[in-house]
Amino acid sequence: MTRAPATEPPPGGAPQEVAPVPALAPPQLPLWPLSMMFGLVPLWWLLGAFYLGWPLLGALLLALLLTRGRVPLPPAAGIWLLFLAIVVVSATQLSSPASLLTFALRLAFYLTALVVGVYVYAAARERASLVAVLTPLCAFWFGLVALGWLGVLVPRLAMTTPMEVLLPGGVAGTPFIQDMVHLTTAEFSARSLNPIYRPAAPFAYTNNYGSAYAMTLPCVVAFAMLRRRGLLRWALLASLPLSLAPAFLTLNRAMFLSLGAGLAVLGVRASLRGNVRVAASIVGVVVIGALATLFIPITELISRRVDSSDTNTDRLSLYTEVIRRVQESPWLGYGAPVNVDTVSAAAPIGTQGQLWMVLFSHGVPALICFLAWFVAAAVICARATSAAGQWLAVVPVVCLVQVPFYGMANQNLAVAFFAVAFAMALTERERLTRLAGSSPTAARRAPVPA
Repeated sequence: MTRAPATEPPPGGAPQEVAPVPALAPPQLPLWPLSMMFGLVPLWWLLGAFYLGWPLLGALLLALLLTRGRVPLPPAAGIWLLFLAIVVVSATQLSSPASLLTFALRLAFYLTALVVGVYVYAAARERASLVAVLTPLCAFWFGLVALGWLGVLVPRLAMTTPMEVLLPGGVAGTPFIQDMVHLTTAEFSARSLNPIYRPAAPFAYTNNYGSAYAMTLPCVVAFAMLRRRGLLRWALLASLPLSLAPAFLTLNRAMFLSLGAGLAVLGVRASLRGNVRVAASIVGVVVIGALATLFIPITELISRRVDSSDTNTDRLSLYTEVIRRVQESPWLGYGAPVNVDTVSAAAPIGTQGQLWMVLFSHGVPALICFLAWFVAAAVICARATSAAGQWLAVVPVVCLVQVPFYGMANQNLAVAFFAVAFAMALTERERLTRLAGSSPTAARRAPVPA
């Protein structure tokens, strides 16, 4: 119990002033949920829960954020919130109740990405050392490399997962859900006499693997620059050349294109700022990649795949149909991709690229918001001055190049938000350090606007 303050001075003298009690700082957000989410990817994949369980892990992060309270939003979060609002309203355009399940799953991935970004941004701002916050993403990288090699060594491996057994037969038999819960290590044509095996695990599709690889590679290099010593740093550096075999064998042209664009932007910025360390790191990555081509005939493999498939024609027919149909529903789209027999591709209209999925499913305003967030993130992260910050700043550039070709309504969107949110926190820390004109310790004592 507490008693009310006296309204009259106590006898024998004037009242003494009582110093105000400073408000207690909220407890730090723990990092174990991020480690469980990103670091245990091989386990989630084996259980068949990598896709369906990902939003549940995001819900855990959200619960911790709500419990903690007083959590700042990263810059440009309002753009993504507007995008989410449009997506929710576009559900009114769904053609059948059956498509509500896939719509809800995609929306869950969009929400989870924002939650991951908010969590990482808040956790990075309140810690003296940022390196620990980036560690879960490095663990994700190790899982990516290990499962990629599994796709190289045993490309025909396929298993029924516990999640597949637990789901009702009608749900598990849906092709969209079946791809997510049935375990496979690589994509290939079972009807081909000489199939091309393309590593995909832990993802359902090899394009998602290539997308994640291009997003995570700059984060690995950034971590090695932030931490100058330690076993984890050397393990990451050793994993870089090991990662090239599964990455190259995905034959993902957009992966090479997005990484090339990111390195080009990074090189231009390094030359303009005279950053020798960044330039040297670019040369190192390029040399490692060039050496890998001596053992992996990547150009020949890509040409062989293109000659033996109609992938370019199929994509073009889907894109043309999206542009034609979106003119009939430009504001809210159609809610979700649809299957038709009027195109040469077997895939539904509104797939084969996040740009086309957002445009067809949710309309032109949603696409503008989606692209605007990545553009804003690229501009904000470009202010980084450190070598690690400049490497992280190319992640939104990589994403913008991938958007027309790769779908991102999956775990990769959370990977992008993780990297971007960390880069935003690092850029803010650097700005405060410059303002303080002293060591990072003085910058940490400077007020950080929420």
